[in-house]
Amino acid sequence: MDMASTRLSADDWTAAALEAIGRGGLAAVAVEPLAARLGATKGSFYWHFANRDALIEAALHRWERDHTDAVITLIEAQPDAMSRIRLLITTVIASTTAPHADGIELAMLATADHPHVAPVLARVTERRVAYTAGLFEELGMTAGEARLRALMAVSAYLGFGQLAHAAPATVPAGLDERRSYAERLIALLTAR
Repeated sequence: MDMASTRLSADDWTAAALEAIGRGGLAAVAVEPLAARLGATKGSFYWHFANRDALIEAALHRWERDHTDAVITLIEAQPDAMSRIRLLITTVIASTTAPHADGIELAMLATADHPHVAPVLARVTERRVAYTAGLFEELGMTAGEARLRALMAVSAYLGFGQLAHAAPATVPAGLDERRSYAERLIALLTAR
């Protein structure tokens, strides 16, 4: 799509803001550089958003939708809890090591104390932990054990993502190696 000849939507701006966050953190969300990147004017931005804070809030909402809600929807299509756990773990491990990994997750964590990011990150983290705990409960674990394993699963995901970004040579490189890693993680998390 040629942005210069097409009217931009608020969604175009939030996508560009998320891309900027993934590349350079929250500080990279600036109206003029985003407008230049989109081939638009600042007027186009102000048609959709009152200010930078409004764009950041919309981008955070989109991140929550795309990186949590959409993943849960995908996982829920599986027929049973074990299949959902397997798909969840393999999907999130693949997302952290993919050539197109966007860095947004790490940028959110790096700005966890920002007044716009903090409540969204807390809500997303709690939703991820609660959802994953529910899957472990479906396997027959007590609520306490399920929550503990969910915390381990989310921690493993975040830690793996950090390693893949900061020290990529330390994580499994090939598809088969990542699958093996994911399968071992699943076995550890679901062991009785």
